[in-house]
Amino acid sequence: MMSELPLDQVRTLLTVVDEGTFDAAAAVLHVTPSAVSQRVKALEQRTGRVLLMRTKPVRPTESGEAVVRFARQVARLERDTRAELGMSGAEEPTRLSIAVNADSLATWFLPALSRVPAEPPLCYELRREDQDHTATLLREGLVMAAVTSSPDAVAGCSVRGLGRMRYVPVASPAFAGRWLRGRPGTAAEEAVADAPVVTFDRRDDLQDAYCRTLLGGSGTTRGRRGASAARHLVPTSEGFVEAVAAGMGWGMVPEVQAAPLLRAGRLVRLAPDRRIDVPLFWQQWKLDFPALAAVAGAVAAEAAEALEPLASPGGHRGG
Repeated sequence: MMSELPLDQVRTLLTVVDEGTFDAAAAVLHVTPSAVSQRVKALEQRTGRVLLMRTKPVRPTESGEAVVRFARQVARLERDTRAELGMSGAEEPTRLSIAVNADSLATWFLPALSRVPAEPPLCYELRREDQDHTATLLREGLVMAAVTSSPDAVAGCSVRGLGRMRYVPVASPAFAGRWLRGRPGTAAEEAVADAPVVTFDRRDDLQDAYCRTLLGGSGTTRGRRGASAARHLVPTSEGFVEAVAAGMGWGMVPEVQAAPLLRAGRLVRLAPDRRIDVPLFWQQWKLDFPALAAVAGAVAAEAAEALEPLASPGGHRGG
């Protein structure tokens, strides 16, 4: 097996992954689709590994992810070197790709970016993804950093704890009165599990985790799993909160988002002494990159103020 990785082939693989198809990559590279395919095949022959799954859009294999990460790091180092040498294009803003979960994006993450110094100029490409899955984008080389629920570092990345995002079970007063307090002879735990529920998406199991904690000690409901099958999927953080406040169902809402609605009487807590805390971590490339270090510092500083101190994990939110 040859040890060198030709940079033209590596860049071609990265372009195919970013664009999603060989044809789109060919348009960007100003070559034919056949030339793109030949470069990728040549790189696969050189490495002795299949690097791409030929789906639509294409997806890197585990070996391909390693090459994609390498390609992005080479591109980053090349841009930094050009800037130091004063070559053309050095005035372009540095672009950072970051994966972040929706609830963080809606609450504390954007204020964190406002802490980053204005110079040198940065442009952000934020990719919204469930915190249980942001590490996948990092592993695939699609982002340079991620807010994730995993304390286990992705290969080639460092990890630091940020804190815990606290979620509380809430509903509108009318919904709580109808479904949770107006059922004589029904245990409160069972009433919650029977009531319509709002979830972020099909991967959101935070409401289910809450019901499991409620029902685990109930002799009449032991063995039942999760929240009601009557559920509304609302895949935005702000929309999720509004759906709960509108009485569509109950849900686990970040405490910081719930607080003003609780004060205004639009929401009530279902159980004042119960909550679920989701641990959050920052993972990023192990690369001497001042701009990324500046963002990491700003994120850590804001998280220290906005989140609960990091402790033992709780449930997981699909938002």
